Amino acid sequence: MAELLYRLGRFGARRAWTVLITWLVVLGATVTAYFVAGGTLSSQVTIPGTKTAQVTEQLAEKFPSASGGTGTIVFHTTDGSAFTDEQRTAVGALLTGTADLDGVSSTTDPFATAAQIAEQTAQLTAGKEQVTGGLAQIDAALAQRGLPAAQKAAIEQQKAELDAQSRQLELSEQLLTMASGIRTVAEDGSAAVGAVIFDEAQLDVTPETKQGVVDHVTDGVPAGVEADFSNEITQNVPEVLGVGEVIGLLIAAITLLVMLGSLIAAALPLVSALTGVGVGVTAALALSGVVDMLSITPVLGVMLGLAVGIDYCLFILNRHRRQLLAGMPLHESIGLANGTSGNAVVFAGATVLVALLALNLTGIGFLGMMGTVGAICVAVSVIIAVTLTPALLSLLGLRVLSRKARATIGQQHGTVPTQPMSTGRAVITVVAGLAALIVIALPALDLRLNLPDGSSEAQDSTQYQAYQLIEDKFGAGVNGPLLVVASLPTPDADISEQVKIGTILQEQADVVAVAPVGVSTDKTLIAFQVIPAEGPTSESTEQLVRDLRDLSPLDGDVTLGVAGSASGNIDISEQLADALPTYLAVVLGLSLIILIFVFRSILVPLTATLGFVLSLFATFGGITAIFQWGWLGAIFGVHDPGPILSFLPTILIGILFGLAMDYQLFLVSGMREAYAHGAPARLAVRQGLHAGRTVVTAAAIIMIAVFGGFVFSNSAMIRSLGFGLAFGVLTDAFLVRMLLIPAVMHLLGRSAWWLPAWLDRILPNVDVEGAALERSHPVAPQTPSSEEDDAPLVTTTS
Repeated sequence: MAELLYRLGRFGARRAWTVLITWLVVLGATVTAYFVAGGTLSSQVTIPGTKTAQVTEQLAEKFPSASGGTGTIVFHTTDGSAFTDEQRTAVGALLTGTADLDGVSSTTDPFATAAQIAEQTAQLTAGKEQVTGGLAQIDAALAQRGLPAAQKAAIEQQKAELDAQSRQLELSEQLLTMASGIRTVAEDGSAAVGAVIFDEAQLDVTPETKQGVVDHVTDGVPAGVEADFSNEITQNVPEVLGVGEVIGLLIAAITLLVMLGSLIAAALPLVSALTGVGVGVTAALALSGVVDMLSITPVLGVMLGLAVGIDYCLFILNRHRRQLLAGMPLHESIGLANGTSGNAVVFAGATVLVALLALNLTGIGFLGMMGTVGAICVAVSVIIAVTLTPALLSLLGLRVLSRKARATIGQQHGTVPTQPMSTGRAVITVVAGLAALIVIALPALDLRLNLPDGSSEAQDSTQYQAYQLIEDKFGAGVNGPLLVVASLPTPDADISEQVKIGTILQEQADVVAVAPVGVSTDKTLIAFQVIPAEGPTSESTEQLVRDLRDLSPLDGDVTLGVAGSASGNIDISEQLADALPTYLAVVLGLSLIILIFVFRSILVPLTATLGFVLSLFATFGGITAIFQWGWLGAIFGVHDPGPILSFLPTILIGILFGLAMDYQLFLVSGMREAYAHGAPARLAVRQGLHAGRTVVTAAAIIMIAVFGGFVFSNSAMIRSLGFGLAFGVLTDAFLVRMLLIPAVMHLLGRSAWWLPAWLDRILPNVDVEGAALERSHPVAPQTPSSEEDDAPLVTTTS
């Protein structure tokens, strides 16, 4: 591989313009493919086959009218006063017009609904009074003596009919009482909730349809009234590049400038990474026309493409600059840098690819797609690093060095440590590092998983305003109603059965109201809307879903199913949690196998894998403390702490594993090479750390900056993902790889490189650093360090 990459680097250096033009053509082709074949991204996280999905399919079969997606519009007066008659009429007319929009099936007028409920209540009261009066008259008539038998029989028949009417009225009254906690207009009359029902299922509602509803309603609200929209209507593709992301890129640029000392050199990794992101993300998005893709998926591709694209180019660039300073000819330096550091880049990228593609083993479609898209972006970054980077280096020539650095070409640069770290320092580092990681990881014991609701959106967003208005005016549970479906063995779905089942549902803890939704035409299915006491992500609502499911079967062999946002989120979270241990085991197993091949050791892979586990749980602890407990919430925009994004732990395992192995490779391979060249085991540890720490520090800072820029995104999912990746890199790179691992390897001494003789014989020699390539090219500089010199290469910019 090293020899192939060497030749590829020499080819890129000689045919620089050809390589550059080729990549521009590829970029143009992927962008064109995206515009031609790209489809609609989904904002709804779903997993087929869950209990909620099964109930939803049942509803689609029995209640076709209820199978379309729904959204909520909250109308409220600007001054907090009650709606005037004119405003009520205008809102009703606006919703009637909304129902005529393309893609909209129907709408619900909150004022008309409230009026209908009031009318039904009045009619019920009048009917009860009429029946009661009729029964009194009949009882008086029956009390008369001497009534003819035929007349008495007729009166008794009338009484039986009135008794039946009375029973029906009592049952209807019970249903109205159970549903009395559900309101469409606030008690103070200042807010009202309207519903929009779409033609298509929730996942299939297009952004154009949603935006059409938003535009129509926003333009048509009467004076003195405002409208806010729920997530189901406004949630579309998140912003890929905002202020935070730009700041992250600026920090990365500054880091490159400080490290490299040359403006031209600092720009090279950024150009390479942006090209890779452009190709990788547009190529992935072009697939969205034929496969279902979550809206956060391309954002993940941007995150990874930027971070690894900058780092991989930086590794090759830094090696090339060091060789130029040592006096190596330009094209030979480019080829050798591509064959040595480029070889390490290919291997490091391969570990990230394996971890991401392994997400497909979870059996969860959207996770596998996220992993595949991320893998595409990483693969493109690797290919660009070993093809486009040599071409750009050739075009730039010696300008990748500053003027001051060019004056020192051929001179000695930097020194190599001659003494190992002290054993006492190593012991203190291990103890302190383990203590710090364990303390940081402690909050993870309280980790709760769920999907975000409107409360996690930005405070100035319409989703958040709608969520808070509903909670304040109608109750928190209205934000996450449950849909309970009762399946009857026989067609007996009459009003008495509705009352019987509804009463059982209402008796459950944390149930505020129960309202019948409808009965199927074959009388075998009854649907109820159940309003919980708290919001959709609360622990009480999660428990309520489990309690309702545990009620099944009821007397008479009636089975219950639960659907709705809270129910769906619980199912998704549970399935993700079930898949997590298997995925973690696969990743850890791969870690051990890959590292045994690379380092030809047993203890080094074990310490590397254990270090990854420690940094991973520390990352979970940091996420829990900030996003679930609300610590430092003002800094990270967490105004309403809640459960952690349900698929975040799985995604973090895949990505952080790959990145951790990158840093392990670039640091420990230097230690291995120093040891192989004759340095004592403990001295080799310090020399390897000294050789690689500058480039790894810069690479980690760049990744933290890029990932950290997404912490300030408008999307709750992207904020937590960005923080998790940034904090994970911070913990793993600085606490584990640069402090804990060197200290542990110092304490292990020569035993760190122990390998059973039988295993040594069968393992292939994986020359990750391209040492054989250096030996075959005598023009290569002979330096005692393995990877990078810790001394600054340049000190001024040009």
